[in-house]
Amino acid sequence: MKVLLVQPPQFGKPGFTKVALVEPLGLEMVGGALRNEHEVRIHDMRVDGDFAGAVRSFKPDAVGISCSFTIDVYRSRKIAGQAKDCGAPFVFVGGLHASLNPADFNDPAIDCVVIGEGEFTSLELMNTLRDGADLNGVQGLAINTPEGQHSTGRRPPIAKMDDLPLPARDLLPAGRRHRYFFNFWKPLATLETARGCPHRCNFCSVWAFFEGRCRTKSPERVVDELGRLKEKYVFITDDNFLLNVKRASKIADLIQSRHIRKTYTFQARSDTIVKHPEIISQWRKIGLKHIFIGFESIDQEELKAVNKRNSVETNEAALEIIHKHHNISVTGAFIVNPQYGHREFEQLRKYVSAHGINVPQFSVLTPLPGTDLFREIESKITNKNYELYDFLHSVVETKLDAAEFYKELAELYRSAYINSGVVVKRALPLIVGLATRRLTLNHMRLIVKSAREFADARNYLKPLGAVSTLKPTSNPGKAGS
Repeated sequence: MKVLLVQPPQFGKPGFTKVALVEPLGLEMVGGALRNEHEVRIHDMRVDGDFAGAVRSFKPDAVGISCSFTIDVYRSRKIAGQAKDCGAPFVFVGGLHASLNPADFNDPAIDCVVIGEGEFTSLELMNTLRDGADLNGVQGLAINTPEGQHSTGRRPPIAKMDDLPLPARDLLPAGRRHRYFFNFWKPLATLETARGCPHRCNFCSVWAFFEGRCRTKSPERVVDELGRLKEKYVFITDDNFLLNVKRASKIADLIQSRHIRKTYTFQARSDTIVKHPEIISQWRKIGLKHIFIGFESIDQEELKAVNKRNSVETNEAALEIIHKHHNISVTGAFIVNPQYGHREFEQLRKYVSAHGINVPQFSVLTPLPGTDLFREIESKITNKNYELYDFLHSVVETKLDAAEFYKELAELYRSAYINSGVVVKRALPLIVGLATRRLTLNHMRLIVKSAREFADARNYLKPLGAVSTLKPTSNPGKAGS
């Protein structure tokens, strides 16, 4: 069978995908599982918008659409309709949001939803279609019928991560791989070494998707896969790479012994860094240049409210450890509570500046469907337009009126990136990137333009005019109290 796997297009102004556009690793993994028995192509609409042309030229027997993010739900449905209009006989959807909320895809243009990990379910699904057998025998599906949507039963999580296929990175059209980047890191590859997280932050949908289980690939498998990458920059996609510090150390040893020279970024918790500062030193020696840490808040009660199970003091101690390594930058992620007033925004701006967090990220507390947070505050949600679930808009009532709230949010980014002169401070590596043709002037303009979009409150307010059902503050006179 011929299978076309599709990544929906990016959208939004501003939008996080404009500063970090990573390869569709999930589809590459599914493609790796399918390719030995089926003819597979990947179409990433973020870098190639001609979807109809791709369908008409390839003439797939099945089209699979990735919908991991809530903001992609409407686009995924639209793509499904376009696929049917172009003659695709079978359409299925998978990914994180689709798995946790399959009812969102009970659509006439969609034949079924793949629930959970997609590699082996998709392979069995395609084999069953090819053989003309009954789809009800495939575990892990939600099948759409005229009578409604029904489940074929739970498929157990993959037991051994080393049994997973290698990502089929070559399935993207020639020349497309150089389009992926993380800020000024380009060309960029992504690497998955583990799945799941043992923690239970109430805003996070990842641990729910993986049913609370944590599984890891062996260090040998990880480094074998790493050795196949041609890109200089590597983003390790694990939600908590330092889940097992001994394993992370073993991976570093193998990288060093095999003389693999890359530049790395990964995500980690601050409490692990504080307990094991030596792992940062070890990884710095083999190319670690950036760490993403979810600090979430500068207030201990707010950390408790999102079930972070960490402390502000620990976050600060981790920063001190990383700052001792002058060539490692930190993305510190902070959650902006819709109940913030002017005082809380000012405190956060001052905190980021005082603690030298050179790549801060500010996201609005968002109750993603399928999370504990969604269930806890569902009655308070005032806007269920999924396109606003982008972590840059509030879907519950804000303490400040909308104009003031987004003005303050934009000012967080302005103070962190525009006023602080981040681009100027990084002038030398940018010049080197241009000289080596790793970067282009167009890419630099894109990043600078994106930074300015985040710092302009008008970009947050534009979507609200047409679709928002946000209620005005009931006490505008006390908005800043």
